[in-house]
Amino acid sequence: MSKKTQPPENVQGGHEEPMRERIKSRAGLADFLQSRRARLHPEQFDFPAFQRRRTPGLRREELAQLVGVGVSWYTWLEQGRDIQVSDQVLERLASILQLNEEERRHLFLLAQGPGPFLSEQEDQKYAPNATTQTILDGFVYPARLFDPRLNVVGWNESANRVFGDYPSRNDRERNAPWLHFMHPSSRIFEVHWEREAWRCLAFLHARYDQYPDDQWLSELIAELQQASPEFRAWWPEHEIVLDCGSLYEINHPLVGRLALHPTVFPMPEQPDLQMIIYTPLAQEDTAAKLSALMTEEDQYHKMIS
Repeated sequence: MSKKTQPPENVQGGHEEPMRERIKSRAGLADFLQSRRARLHPEQFDFPAFQRRRTPGLRREELAQLVGVGVSWYTWLEQGRDIQVSDQVLERLASILQLNEEERRHLFLLAQGPGPFLSEQEDQKYAPNATTQTILDGFVYPARLFDPRLNVVGWNESANRVFGDYPSRNDRERNAPWLHFMHPSSRIFEVHWEREAWRCLAFLHARYDQYPDDQWLSELIAELQQASPEFRAWWPEHEIVLDCGSLYEINHPLVGRLALHPTVFPMPEQPDLQMIIYTPLAQEDTAAKLSALMTEEDQYHKMIS
């Protein structure tokens, strides 16, 4: 094992309280590694499958052997301990665990440690400034601004008419995961509700791995686990998504089905926020329907009244 990947001297011994805090902060990495190891089959790597196995997937010692590290060191890594790990070892892990590109990026992000604490004053911090709102308003097509907790904190008029009347919504109704799993209308509004809800949960899991100490996120997840059977069943699978995908289809109550392409734009002036622009696709005559929606004042105001 290279010197860079050796555990630091304080892995064992006296500093138990700080160690517990570090282990807690890297719980996402531990759970992610365990979930991906459980998906592998010993036969894929010429390990005997007839041996008695208490859990599915490869054993820790088998994965450590394939990666080329010590069993104790890999055990510490999978326990979320605060140990050094080189890019070379991470690349080897990603290859053996058969991670896709999003999962590989997530592994590297988790290995670098958790993100900073999110603001407790999210309403004050996570709101568009004047420049950002001007950019939102400059788009003809729907544009929404999301904070790290997946709350919609900004929008333009097109987004307001496509996705619903945001000024009338409470804080929970502006949170994407809560709306997907808890609001009955989402199952009608989303053409492919299960796919979109799964992606939204995977987005949330990726964010929670980055901010494991955020109490707001923890409370949201606990609420969804308690109230939604789908969320409760899918959460332990530890799926993660970092990108929006290429197709988003909705059933709009005024103009019918829309097919949109979401694209994420980072905000240099407000790096904690992400802007998503929804451009119309050729199918469903979406561009014409968006144009009609922006001009049908009477029907729109009747819909939201």
